[in-house]
Amino acid sequence: MEGGFHHHQHHQHHPSPITSPFSYTFAITATAPTPTTTTTSTFNNNTTPWMNSRIWSKLPPRLIDRILAFLPPPAFFRARSVCKRWYSLLFSNSFLELYLQVSPRRHWFIFFNHKSRKSYIYKNNNNGSAAASSTTTNNNEGYLFDPYDMAWYRISFALIPSGFSPASSSSGLLCWVSDEAGPKTMLLCNPIIGSLTQLPPTPTPRLFPSIGLTVTPACIDVTVAGDDMISPYAVKNLTSESFHIDGGGFYSMWGTTSSLPRLCSLESGRMVYAEGKFYCMNCSPFSVMAFDITSNAWFKIQAPMRRFLRSPSLLECKGKLLLVAAVEKSKLNVPKSLRVWTLQSCGTMWVESERMPQQLYVQFAELEGGNGFECVGHGEFIVIMIRGTDKALLFDIVRKRWQWIPPCPYHHGFVNELHGFAYEPTLATPVTGLLDHLALPFHNFNA
Repeated sequence: MEGGFHHHQHHQHHPSPITSPFSYTFAITATAPTPTTTTTSTFNNNTTPWMNSRIWSKLPPRLIDRILAFLPPPAFFRARSVCKRWYSLLFSNSFLELYLQVSPRRHWFIFFNHKSRKSYIYKNNNNGSAAASSTTTNNNEGYLFDPYDMAWYRISFALIPSGFSPASSSSGLLCWVSDEAGPKTMLLCNPIIGSLTQLPPTPTPRLFPSIGLTVTPACIDVTVAGDDMISPYAVKNLTSESFHIDGGGFYSMWGTTSSLPRLCSLESGRMVYAEGKFYCMNCSPFSVMAFDITSNAWFKIQAPMRRFLRSPSLLECKGKLLLVAAVEKSKLNVPKSLRVWTLQSCGTMWVESERMPQQLYVQFAELEGGNGFECVGHGEFIVIMIRGTDKALLFDIVRKRWQWIPPCPYHHGFVNELHGFAYEPTLATPVTGLLDHLALPFHNFNA
């Protein structure tokens, strides 16, 4: 169809058309008018001399391509319905090279319906599959959030087989991991163009490990940690294993393993990447686990005010590691608050960098009701989602601005909250081509 996305199962060559994950309706935004919408309306007015067709029709194709490369993905895919040439841009190497050079980075977010893991029952050959499937939520669609325009979009994940959950994201790619206990299979998906690339299974059987992903134009690094299946009925956070592949021809297919520090409790399942290290939250008591990719070593970092934290989350913003948590000192004369700390360059010291205004925190705490919250960061933005509700706050670190996010209009009829990841929409992720020479057979998990 015109303006549709395209996909393939192994890599990004020879795509075939599928239905566009983006709807062609206008994005749903906050009801209040903004200066941006006013400017856009004026700009599109037919009376403005800047849109004189005698001038615009004479633009050379290379300049038009440059303009199109700056469009955000929803606008780009609508523009592809204009003519055959614009439709074919997604398959043009010259256009995609230009796009990768000039397209501005967009610090968006992607959300999925939350999937409960705690009640998971181990599958085996004879039983347990029905019980396990009862805890599974349909993740065949995600919800993109554009924090610049406060707009929501719905996007399809029809290619993702059942029995997989989103686990991590980096540079336009989402990592999905198999739910079934045992060796883990991971899929790297670019939802904008519908590509799907499979990683080799992990050699160590695990239940629900923490998974970290970092992707650059030249390499892919994945780390899987904890939930080692040392028996059919018990798991321990004992080891981690890493996968690496780069453009220089070096790759390590889970050949690098390392031991986790003693008494680890990695409950969140999340890892974030910042400055050459993966970080994840450790519980009971709260501390931060760090994995140095270069030295293949784990170590612990003491968390700030660890005895008084509630719902702590680690996130990466503008290349720095942040910790966001509620602070509650019940026996001291310190007002309850929500605070943000930044890990300093020394790698062990935290400095408080932000604090939610007290009047807003009172409102936030009333809505939250002690149920907890989850945070995700990207670029200059932090999203704080209240568990069990559709309420969420957006904090702009640069402008020091807090605002409530309009509820996702596509998230209907679900009791559980949304689960979010940082996401950078992009029309091309050529780094997945590095995996082609591994010659892995792509399994049909739905068979």
